[in-house]
Order: sequence, then structure tokens, then C-alpha cells
Amino acid sequence: MILADERWRTAARRWRLAEEHGFAHAWTYDHIGWRDLIDGPWFDAVPTLTAAAVATSRIRLGTMVASPNFRHPAHFAREVTALDDISGGRFVLGVGAGGVAGYDTQVLGQEPLSPRARVDRFAEFLTLLDRILRGEQVTWSGEHYAVADARGTPGCVQAPRTPFVVAATGPRSMRLAARFGSGWVTTGTRSDDVDGWWRSVIDAACRFDDVLDAAGRAPETIDRYLVLDPACPVYSLSSAEFFADALGRAAECGFTDAITYWPRAEGWFAGDEAVLDAVATDVLPRLAAT
Repeated sequence: MILADERWRTAARRWRLAEEHGFAHAWTYDHIGWRDLIDGPWFDAVPTLTAAAVATSRIRLGTMVASPNFRHPAHFAREVTALDDISGGRFVLGVGAGGVAGYDTQVLGQEPLSPRARVDRFAEFLTLLDRILRGEQVTWSGEHYAVADARGTPGCVQAPRTPFVVAATGPRSMRLAARFGSGWVTTGTRSDDVDGWWRSVIDAACRFDDVLDAAGRAPETIDRYLVLDPACPVYSLSSAEFFADALGRAAECGFTDAITYWPRAEGWFAGDEAVLDAVATDVLPRLAAT
């Protein structure tokens, strides 16, 4: 996870290094502003990922996560199609219901939605995005969105559309992940101790198993992404050994992918890039060999 908190002339290095280090995918937040970083620098996800697509050639790129808080499916479908095209089919759409409150809602003068209303809106958002990206000409009048003759031409490079990785915690959003997702993502539940956080991760994985079973979807048909920060009380790149242990535990819990945060100089996810280098040069090759 590479936060869009640096001007591109500085940030480009991180995206290139993520590819050179051999990571499978690199992501950025999709927010108008985030927590105490709203005073900046802060940059939009879509042009950041566009620049990253041009600066790299192999690594998969994605939003973690886009939401309906300020995205409209008719316009966002165009942005997704463009990102998929520019990246040569490397774009992955991480998508979630959006926070109950926060700067994205406040800056637009919106009233926070209830949890139920947010999932209702999310279901509409995913349904419309799915239809438009699959090539339908969509006219729709719903509770949260209206579109008239929305199109996604010329369509995505990836077929039948750009893959969705759906963030989900509750049963309704998990059912949406089972319906629309090529992947499911969770952060676990915030905890004051590491073992407590892992218990929340295991609980979420078990509940998602139940949802898949009820939906009649085979578990092996959907990837599982675990965001190692920030709900865990210890930063995953606090040391190479801690990161290696986290990857091992994630695999034991059935996760196919794990996401860490690029170390920042201070504040959120403050850390040392030397640890990231050690992970890339020692931990990942060692785990791959086993």
C-alpha cells in the first residue's frame, strides 16, 4: 500500500521499487483526504495509478479501496476502463461500502448514512459497475443512483471485466463479495493486542467461509486478501521477522495475499525502508522456497 502523499517526482520511485522488489501488487487509498493527512500533500488515486501504470510494466495495480462515498458508477466505470487499458490489463478494483463518517463525507457536505443504508448503496454501486463494465448499456433509477444510457465502451482489457476485490465485514457485504468478487479483503477488527487481532481475522475468515457455502461458491474460486495494517496494533514492517511471522499466520488462516504499507518518514506507518528491503531480498525468497 503506497499512500498518495508525495508529489509524483518523488513518489514514482516507490512504485518502481515495488515492482523491482517482486511484489505481486501495489495499491493506494482512494480518498479525497484521509485523517490528519488531509493538510497534504495528498493526491487522487486515479491519476496516481495512471502514472504508476506508465512507470511500471508487470506489477498489478489497484485501489484499496474505492467507495461510493464520492464515486458515481457511470463516471467511475469510465475511469476503471481507462486504468485497465493504460495498465495493459493490470488493474484490480478494490472496492468497499465507504466509511460511516470521515473527511470524504464531510468535505462534500453529506449527512452520514446508517450502516444499512451504506450497504444498500454499495449493492447498487456494485450492480451498476458490474453491468456497465461488462458492456451493457445501462439505464437505471434506484434509491441512490440514476443513470441513463451509461456505457463502458470499448470495454475492459480483462474479460469479462476488471476484477473486483470486495472489502466486507458484515454478512450482507460478505454476500456481495461472494456475488461480485474475484477477491475478498479484510483488515480484521482493531485490537489492543496482536493475538486479539488475529482472533478477529480468523473469525472473519470463518464467517466468510459460511457465506461462500450458503452462496454455493467454491472457496478456491475467490482470492482472500488480508491488510496487515492498521487494525493490528503493531506495524507489520516493524521488523522483517515480524512480517515473516504475519505472512505465515495469514497463510495458515487461508489468505492467498497479504498487504503491508510502504514505510513513511513519520506519523502513520512510520518505519524504515531498510526493513522493506530485507523483506524483499530475504523474507519473500525464503518463503517462496518453502
